[in-house]
Amino acid sequence: MKNPKITEWAGKRVWLVGASSGIGAALAGELARRGAHVALSARNADKLRDLAIDGALLLPCDATSAAGLAVARERLLAAWGRVDLVIYLAGDYVPMRAANFDLAAAEKVVSVNFNGAMRLVATVLPDLQAGGGIAFVASVAGYRALPKALAYGPGKAALINFAECLHLDLVAQGIGVWVINPGFVATPLTAQNDFAMPALLTPAQAALATVDGFRRGNFEIHYPKRFTRVMKLLALLPYGLYFPLVRRTTGG
Repeated sequence: MKNPKITEWAGKRVWLVGASSGIGAALAGELARRGAHVALSARNADKLRDLAIDGALLLPCDATSAAGLAVARERLLAAWGRVDLVIYLAGDYVPMRAANFDLAAAEKVVSVNFNGAMRLVATVLPDLQAGGGIAFVASVAGYRALPKALAYGPGKAALINFAECLHLDLVAQGIGVWVINPGFVATPLTAQNDFAMPALLTPAQAALATVDGFRRGNFEIHYPKRFTRVMKLLALLPYGLYFPLVRRTTGG
């Protein structure tokens, strides 16, 4: 079964968690321009205010804090009464390989990229309704192992699997579950990369691609296709072919 197709945003109540920069900020602005009511969460309240989105409900909180998410949910329901779509966009990235493995940093990355998503689901699951649902921004880095993704890749892979399991459980109730797997997007996190990023998108381009994905009703939204389709093909290779090819093409 497919997800609901979201073709009209006017009047939709959308809670974006991780909305202060990058794809989250761009998507918040795009949905607001299309007439959606947006609630915005991130740790930095000043950055949320700086977005200057008219009518936005600002719910600053730490996505890794179950208590903080619960308070934000209570404020949202007090203001709106319901929520149609929840989107988890919070993310962290630290380039990491075995030679510089840092357990504390790795645990922080996984806490934001995966554990926070689970905490959000535990918070909003009773509120999800048929015709709406919840979406998670993961990454093509979750398809298969990549150099420098020793902490980032596993968290995103877990998030993809988590979304798949939720979809199996909720789609029969008419509740949508989406996983959004971007390629490279120019954000403060990807600015840490010291290599040329192929098919690099702006956050505004990523936001438009995300909206287009919701229109189609598919479980996975991935972009840009010229890059993600290659990554999908690579993910099908057996280890004996995949590892040498990745080492050769990335220098890793």
